[in-house]
Amino acid sequence: MKQFIYESLLAKKRRGQKSFAVLIDPDNVNAKKIEELTSLAVSAEVDYLLVGGSLVISNHLDEVVQHIRSHCSIPVILFPGTPSRVSRYADGLLYLSLISGRNPELLIGQHVISAPAVRKSGLEIISTGYMVVDGGAPTTVSYISNASPIPADKNEIALCTAMAGEMLGMKLIYMDAGSGARHPIREEMIAAVASHIEVPLVVGGGIREPEKAYLNCKAGADVIVVGNAIEKDASLIREMSAAVHSVPVKKQ
Repeated sequence: MKQFIYESLLAKKRRGQKSFAVLIDPDNVNAKKIEELTSLAVSAEVDYLLVGGSLVISNHLDEVVQHIRSHCSIPVILFPGTPSRVSRYADGLLYLSLISGRNPELLIGQHVISAPAVRKSGLEIISTGYMVVDGGAPTTVSYISNASPIPADKNEIALCTAMAGEMLGMKLIYMDAGSGARHPIREEMIAAVASHIEVPLVVGGGIREPEKAYLNCKAGADVIVVGNAIEKDASLIREMSAAVHSVPVKKQ
């Protein structure tokens, strides 16, 4: 199975090179908005475009992905609310297992049902340990999963959860405060998790300022994901990307 995206993430992690990803919710974009976002993403040298959300109610995922692909060559990675929500036109899929919760359906149940369709899609499948962290506001994923998020000040729970995910074979750990979070994940928690795992660490949720994106990277995040803030002000793409890419790369 192809692993081009994951191999690029690993290579960047070895160099200490940080990546910036823009999250696009299919429910909140039209053709004009996609053209605007992709144009800005290309000029800002965005590394990845994530497409999806916790609750996608529209039925035009294929159309959105195809429209993105027609306007740029940035890798498109699906970030699905359920493992079965796939589009063969994307490049990859974050195969999310909610390791911070105790709902068996989101740990493995939905994956069993979706496995044949996901394998048939031909997408690059990246197994991802998904951790929801309390961002000070209820999130869609917490409501749907019926699972409490990790408390914002419990670094030890977060690092042990991430370690368990890695040892279970997850290729990525994704820490998310959720869309519309009042408070982003603290740098102390990011640093604690980053220091105890070797796989790439993705961080998102509540990141509204370029400075916060930069500090998260300095703390140990390998990929920063921003969605909600950019939906409100697309011009932030340039500033966020510049902040993430300004983090010094390790000397070889």
